[in-house]
Parts: sequence; C-alpha cells; structure tokens
Amino acid sequence: MNNAHSSGATIQVPAPAAVTSGVPFILGTLLAVPVTTAASGELVAAQIEGAFNFPKLSTAVIAAGAKLHWDASAGEFIVAASATGDLENCAVAIAAAGNGAATVLAKLTPGAGAVKA
Repeated sequence: MNNAHSSGATIQVPAPAAVTSGVPFILGTLLAVPVTTAASGELVAAQIEGAFNFPKLSTAVIAAGAKLHWDASAGEFIVAASATGDLENCAVAIAAAGNGAATVLAKLTPGAGAVKA
C-alpha cells in the first residue's frame, strides 16, 4: 500500500509547551505521552495509543471500564466534575483504582476525547 505512513500509535508533533518524558499533555482532542523531554515548539515523539499507569485524583474511586477525564490543571485523571479545559473521555480504566491509590492503569482512546468548553 503506497499511502501507508505508520501505525499511528506514536506521532511526531511540535511540543505545545515544554514537555517532560512520560508526563501527558493535551493535543487537540488527544492525550499524548511524550517519549522524550522537549522544549516548546520542538518536535517530540508522543504516544497516543496504548496502556499506561497514570496519576489519578487520590480520592477518586475508579471502576474497571470507567471513562476517564484528564484534569489539565492538576495533571491527573478524574471521573467526575471536569472543568473548562479538561479533556473528557480520553481513556478507559483497565483496572479498578480505589480511594488512596495514586495511579490508575488506563488505555488511551484516541479520537474519543473532547475538551470541555
């Protein structure tokens, strides 16, 4: 197939701000996980598919299969009460994570997210 480009799991994009390897950032309707650290405007490889251990609101109780929202200001997943600028429905919890847990195992769902207006 002559028009194939790549699998699309990892993309090269200009960093919207300074980014740190492994720390997610919002790219339009995608949650992207940079492979390397990059300054604002530099090209960075970012994973937009796959499963990762992400930070979550420590008091959030998350069931396996729950839709997750990325809290843009706190840099963690939440399950309720998203605010303007948060990325809603951008991942799904693969495993449950209870009150007191610092992380949640989640699968990114590219194309499903929407930034809350």
